[in-house]
Amino acid sequence: MTKQKNKFHYAWLLLIAVSIMVALGKNGISTAGGLYLAPVTQDLGIGMGSFTLYFSIASIVTMIFLPIAGKLMAKYDIRLILIVSIILMAGSFAMFGFMSSVWGWYLFSIPMAIGSIFITQMAGPVLINNWFKKHNGLAIGLMVAIGGVFGAIIQPTVGNLIANQGWRFSYIASGIAVAVIIIPIILLFIRMTPQQKGLQPVGIDEVKTSDDSSAQQETAKGITASVAKKSSAFFALFGFFFIITSIASFSQHLAPFAMGVGYDIKFAGSALGAMQIGVLVGALSFGVLSDKIGAKNTAIFAMLLGLIPVAIFLTVPGNKTLFMVAIVIFGFIVSSLGTLGPLLTTALFGNKEYSQIYSTAAIGLAVAGIVALPGYGYVYEFTGSYTFVLYALAIMLILNALLVILAFKGKKKLEKAGLWN
Repeated sequence: MTKQKNKFHYAWLLLIAVSIMVALGKNGISTAGGLYLAPVTQDLGIGMGSFTLYFSIASIVTMIFLPIAGKLMAKYDIRLILIVSIILMAGSFAMFGFMSSVWGWYLFSIPMAIGSIFITQMAGPVLINNWFKKHNGLAIGLMVAIGGVFGAIIQPTVGNLIANQGWRFSYIASGIAVAVIIIPIILLFIRMTPQQKGLQPVGIDEVKTSDDSSAQQETAKGITASVAKKSSAFFALFGFFFIITSIASFSQHLAPFAMGVGYDIKFAGSALGAMQIGVLVGALSFGVLSDKIGAKNTAIFAMLLGLIPVAIFLTVPGNKTLFMVAIVIFGFIVSSLGTLGPLLTTALFGNKEYSQIYSTAAIGLAVAGIVALPGYGYVYEFTGSYTFVLYALAIMLILNALLVILAFKGKKKLEKAGLWN
């Protein structure tokens, strides 16, 4: 294995490739799905709660498959896994355009969820953890920020496409476009480890002491998965994942929320694009802040910041300027799902068995999807507004700040017991 002598490290090229893959998967398919809720339910006469159950089915599949995903990534060629995944994810999304019954969404949400696990959840954090032994916060922040750039373009584009060409054409065109772009990126640029390119991870020289073996020990510092899963810190992290996902899931309902307070689908698309600007700024800010003041303080700050857009949505949703301000700030909170989740996992448990711990804790993401997404839909269906949902978001933001504090108290217990090494 050769050392990287040049200033430019291949890891940064891989980071760009991974970021584009995750960005297109999330913004072209996952997040964009919220723009289809109102037009599909209105066109087909489906209740919002019944329709959003397909998110719940996808979350159940995710919860079941996540533990398997970590093992598959460790066993098989990452490029093969990701190519199959994007075909499942984008292909299923395109198939929605041919459906006339809610059962079509229920059926195709299954393969879509399996593909999404690897494309939007697992690949980014695992690959960054492999390639970056220093500057993880910056790398993850950049990944989510690049997603924000793409989202700021994709969301308004999809909104206009739905308005001008209809939701069926938009589903099909989006699914095909995402697959056509991502597959070559995977083949050309994605590699699981630096060793496959004859390189060392970014920052390896900064953690070396006297020789390579000591560096390996340093970079593998942390807690084993078997110990972590029994700790209070893990349960607090699981709760954090559950709640932050529940909060971020409201982004799927922002389009119908905006239309419910008097805006049209084009404005809703523009609003979701503005949210992605917030994702961009938030990801960069939280990544840098995490490196400067730690993941704990950054996470607490992010949760308290989230109270601002909730207050605006509750009090002056009809004010376009403030609505956009709230949307941008809410994008900060959405970005924390992609940045703070992985960074908190590393801060709490190290990287000794990161992928096993993260994939298990991330089940909290899936559990939240089972409950929150259709739950918000049913609240809207039964009450005609999202008011109760917004109050629930405020409570969850405060609870999550408390969970972060509890998680790091749990880490101190592990350190005192000599289990963190």
